[in-house]
Amino acid sequence: MRIAVLALQGAFAEHRQKLAQLGVDSFEVRQLRDWDQPKDGLIIPGGESTTQAKLLNELELMEPVKEAIAAGLPVYGTCAGLILLAKKIEGEPSLRIASMDITALRNAYGRQLGSFYIEAPMKGIEGNIPMTFIRAPYIKEVWGNAEVLAEIDGKIVAARQGNQLVTAFHPELNESLEIHKYFLGMCKK
Repeated sequence: MRIAVLALQGAFAEHRQKLAQLGVDSFEVRQLRDWDQPKDGLIIPGGESTTQAKLLNELELMEPVKEAIAAGLPVYGTCAGLILLAKKIEGEPSLRIASMDITALRNAYGRQLGSFYIEAPMKGIEGNIPMTFIRAPYIKEVWGNAEVLAEIDGKIVAARQGNQLVTAFHPELNESLEIHKYFLGMCKK
């Protein structure tokens, strides 16, 4: 198995470390020629979604990524990745990948001081998992085939729609490998 990790900005190295701990090969996507390599899935890390969207467009990666997801490539977006995959962003037009039936609320937990850690359950994973939120969004609503996987205080923080998985939190910043294992299970199907 081989996973592409979008490496335009954000915590891509941490995701690659998690994949390596699980014995999975990964590579960085920084430009169009990187994208053309064989892959079984894609991780879109946290960072700044507006910057990532701008770079995806400038580097001519936006359309190939959209097409691959539409064709069934498994994708996992964390934090900014969630925003990039959301069809709707509260209060702004979506000039992003916009492939998932969710509405995201950017910086919903406030600025850096609003960052926090909690352990909570997530559908499809046994027991509580660690969740680190940094200037995190949350999902205001899901529709269509999108399914809620986790909520914190009534706010949706993880969802899945077919080949797409999103979390508002950063599992790559904790010791647990459970979320990455869950995503790899999606890539095997």
